[in-house]
Amino acid sequence: MEYVYFPRAGERNTSEVLGTILKAIEERNIADVIVPSCSGATALKAAETLGNRANLICVTHVTGFSEPNVQEMPAEMRAKLEKMGVKVITCQHAFGGVGRAIRKKLGTYQIDEIIAYTLRTFSQGVKVAIEIALMAADAGYVRTDRDCISAGGTATGIDTALILKPANSADFFDLKVREILCKPSHF
Repeated sequence: MEYVYFPRAGERNTSEVLGTILKAIEERNIADVIVPSCSGATALKAAETLGNRANLICVTHVTGFSEPNVQEMPAEMRAKLEKMGVKVITCQHAFGGVGRAIRKKLGTYQIDEIIAYTLRTFSQGVKVAIEIALMAADAGYVRTDRDCISAGGTATGIDTALILKPANSADFFDLKVREILCKPSHF
């Protein structure tokens, strides 16, 4: 397997990341792929690229992320993705739930956000890929006893893909990053 390092982060890498994921699925016989998607556009591209070769799971932002009571993914897009066989999850962010409320209210960081900042030293996409793997495991959409591919990105699209053994949030340190398939080298 050839590993890919992009010169820059961002959406411009989405198609190549999906191609890398497709190759890894075929070479490694990995069943589950997790992608982040706020609007649904990245999940739609993933579904079109991967077809039925993988169990595709899309993790959205929580309702209220951008503003109170607003879900960024339109209901029509969610329905379209689900009709295509994509499992769509909306749940609390593993690295930004109650801890974020404490930061916003009291001005002090909690361990979940410190972990997020630490993972961002590898890239925003690495942090997102690990976080959504935790969220998918917590929701019961991936098993914690078999590897999956989890993707992440910087703002929109995806620029990172990891092969990892997921874990539930309560067992965070059981999560194991097996391989970094692709990520930006400058971010």
